[in-house]
Amino acid sequence: MRFLLFFFLLGSALGFDQTHRVWNEMLKRHLVEKDGQTYVNYKKFLDRREKLNDYLKSMSDVKPVEFGRFNKEEQLAFLINAYNAFTIAAILDNIHVKSIKDIKKVWGEEKGWFSSVWKIKFFHFLGQKRSLDWIEHEKLRKDYKEPRIHAAINCASIGCPALRSEAFVAEKLEEQLEEGMKSFLNDKTKNYFDSKEKKLKLSQIFEWFGEDFKESGGVKEFALKYMSLSADETQLAIKSEVEFNEYDWSLNSINE
Repeated sequence: MRFLLFFFLLGSALGFDQTHRVWNEMLKRHLVEKDGQTYVNYKKFLDRREKLNDYLKSMSDVKPVEFGRFNKEEQLAFLINAYNAFTIAAILDNIHVKSIKDIKKVWGEEKGWFSSVWKIKFFHFLGQKRSLDWIEHEKLRKDYKEPRIHAAINCASIGCPALRSEAFVAEKLEEQLEEGMKSFLNDKTKNYFDSKEKKLKLSQIFEWFGEDFKESGGVKEFALKYMSLSADETQLAIKSEVEFNEYDWSLNSINE
């Protein structure tokens, strides 16, 4: 009895696994890179749904007080991974949808008549029932003012920045955020400089969340910092008009 109590107390003392080991293993197993796009094998995720649910429960079990003891990097990694993992869960609960926008119900909770999947409060998180929108807008965007999160969180769509094939972790967070934004802005299916039209064509993410890039000099300056253009192209792009590409909401799904 004392032996069991010791391990119970030890587990409590250790707290949340900041390596996100379980999530990391699932991402490495179930993501497929093909033709420059990263896809998710949702059917394989479905086969390991119990493991995913255990990881989600471990996140739901973190109390606000414990979260408050995390350092900034741990908090950001926790929130980004939570957003991505709960998004996967929403898809698994609606495995036959062609787009995340088609989802009307998750875990028994339904969206409102004029609402969206992102507003469904279908999971417990930091003490209350929450939605994906809450993580993105009320925590990540509001509390951290970190524009690179827009290339880290994934909305299960082709138009999104690629879901990273590893978990975000505090000790590598800066590197991961930098790599993610650079990769996204050099994905020519979503962001590129059209030298013929003399237009900088960017993902609609930069249109929707333009205000998040103001402290970085604005959307154009921020984008050009990461895009791999020649010196001549950069000079032309600086003077060019920004145009936003239509977003592809098709599900980022693959069966391989």
